[in-house]
Amino acid sequence: MSLSMFHASIPVFTRQLASLAAILKKAEAHAEARKIDPSVFINARLAPDMFPLSRQVQSATDSAKGCGARLAGAEVPRYEDTESTFPELQARIAKTIAFLQGLAPDLIAGSEERPIVLKVRGKEVSFSGQDYLLNFALPNFFFHAVTAYDILRHNGVEIGKQDYLGNY
Repeated sequence: MSLSMFHASIPVFTRQLASLAAILKKAEAHAEARKIDPSVFINARLAPDMFPLSRQVQSATDSAKGCGARLAGAEVPRYEDTESTFPELQARIAKTIAFLQGLAPDLIAGSEERPIVLKVRGKEVSFSGQDYLLNFALPNFFFHAVTAYDILRHNGVEIGKQDYLGNY
């Protein structure tokens, strides 16, 4: 049996988003236990020219919902990017997971050759559905998910590789 575009995308995004939500819960508990203002974590970044945690979560969810929608030939949901608390970031992740779970496998079936056109840094970039998923959307998604993990780990939140990988 070959791997379908649906199984290479939606379950992968939803599983990693669930792991990201669990990591954020640990970060919130860490902040509370140590009497650290949660905004310290929400606004933390690895380097001055990198996005803060909040934007990493927003970017991960944007990548997941955008990919799912584009592969399904659906409208990409628009979120306002105003999240500034752990509960707001959790709600965004939950909303993204719900959207992805609402995409039926038959909508994504056959999307390997579906043309996907994006504006990236002001220029149009064209992909086939498969190239978009494997060479753009998944790497971008995982970049932002792992960067969110790294920001929290760097700031002392007690998380490890298993937290990133999630439950099996």
